[in-house]
Amino acid sequence: MNTFSLMISSPDGDLFRGEATRLILRGTEGDLAVMAGHVPFVTAIRKGRCVLETADGTRRTGLIESGLLTVDREKTTVLTSAVHWNDE
Repeated sequence: MNTFSLMISSPDGDLFRGEATRLILRGTEGDLAVMAGHVPFVTAIRKGRCVLETADGTRRTGLIESGLLTVDREKTTVLTSAVHWNDE
């Protein structure tokens, strides 16, 4: 499966930086998924469920706080106050 560069950042530092195959979270218009080759866009994100699938096949789920999602051809960036992963 194709991957994309993803950075999830908070005021406390990077929460994830690496290659991902899919990111699912809630935007202002509802749930959305980002995958490699996604059309560039910017949206506010709402507090809710977050699913991250990494290049090595790991799947992490958790609760993400509100923030901002930017997708461009080079990378995808999530700026949020926190992500509370279920596996931590």
